[in-house]
Amino acid sequence: MKLWGGRFSKATDGLVDDFNSSISFDKRLYAQDIRGSIAHATMLGEQGIIPKEDADAIVEGLKGILADAQAGKIEWLVDAEDIHMNVETILTQRIGEAGKRLHTGRSRNDQVALDMHMYAKETAGEMQEILTDLLTALLDIAQDNLHTVMPGYTHMQKAQPITLAHHLLAYVQMFLRDRERFSWAEEAADVMPLGSGALAATTYPLNRERVAELLGFSAVTQNSLDGVSDRDYLLDWLHAASVTMMHLSRFCEELILWSTSEFRFVTMDDAYSTGSSIMPQKKNPDVAELIRGKTGRVYGELMALLTVMKGLPLAYNKDMQEDKEGFFDARDTLVKCLTVFTAMLRTLTFRKDVMERGAAGGFANATDCADYLVRHGVAFRDAHRVVGQAVAYCLDRDKALNDLTLEELQGFHPAFDTDVYEAMSLKACVERRAIPGGPAPAMVQAAIDAARAKL
Repeated sequence: MKLWGGRFSKATDGLVDDFNSSISFDKRLYAQDIRGSIAHATMLGEQGIIPKEDADAIVEGLKGILADAQAGKIEWLVDAEDIHMNVETILTQRIGEAGKRLHTGRSRNDQVALDMHMYAKETAGEMQEILTDLLTALLDIAQDNLHTVMPGYTHMQKAQPITLAHHLLAYVQMFLRDRERFSWAEEAADVMPLGSGALAATTYPLNRERVAELLGFSAVTQNSLDGVSDRDYLLDWLHAASVTMMHLSRFCEELILWSTSEFRFVTMDDAYSTGSSIMPQKKNPDVAELIRGKTGRVYGELMALLTVMKGLPLAYNKDMQEDKEGFFDARDTLVKCLTVFTAMLRTLTFRKDVMERGAAGGFANATDCADYLVRHGVAFRDAHRVVGQAVAYCLDRDKALNDLTLEELQGFHPAFDTDVYEAMSLKACVERRAIPGGPAPAMVQAAIDAARAKL
């Protein structure tokens, strides 16, 4: 008979048992569930709600189950429905009647909420650590490329020269924000819902603060209805994961482009590439492509939970069982993507010579040419028009601005002088942008130092 089967006159159908059971996926929560039960039993004994000797027996029994589960010695049963009933059933089999007292003063509704708060809090911390590893790798590569000039793009057209370090630091800023978002998700999960009961708390004199202390929570929930029905903290986590995946996908898209024969900015390591079954020359960036593809999968988990929650009345509803599989999948996907991306990143070979040649073409120094005229008294709008005319002239003759003679340049405006060539050099274009956030090596070094300080 089910532990809740007292008011039922017949057993549930086998189809219902299989459909209703969550043990196939919530067994992942066994450590959180057992640790939560240890804290609950400890508090019940301290409060005199159950005999102290029973509380002690429960705690020791739970510790044994935890050790066996960690050693892979526990067989979780579908008939017991979920991780909570499985643990309680095994506990009662091992220690007898005392095990039946464990559930005093709680419901599976607040018990599963506790497990998920613990899991979300722990995995939010895990994500911050993995992101720190990625950020460290990015900063190390940026440090080695302070003077590696490359073209910057808008609309996928060459725009202005920057450095590889500056480009990479844009992703550093993104991943720093991601780490902060997971910090917020960790904070959102850092409230203890146990004691909410099924929805209306309990008549037992529970010491909720004591349970929170034992489990390392900084606060307890303030409304029992919300305590069992809140999944906002999981949505916060999934939002952080989705934005992180979006940033990874953008980075992967650039690496995929850069590894093409058209760009040749980067060479993927053989260990992080694959070949073709028919074309012997191929070297495919499959790792980057898979990360790009898996981004939609994590988005889907966020949208799925938002959809589950959007029409639910207070308080707990069985729909909420659907929060776990998607959340677990999002966590696993993000861990795999971040880990393999960081490893791939550390093996990349950046083609500095090709990048610099790329920066030299496409009139990336046109803005600096216009700024030169502004410094010589020409209004910017007029300078913009003059340089645009010079670019059109170059296009007709397959030349770069630097290729024009002084006489040709002065034909567009008399303010041009011999120092214009130095002003349009790639080095000058980059170094002159020496304001906070700019690509000048000194500014980039300051940004690297600031990012390392945050880590």
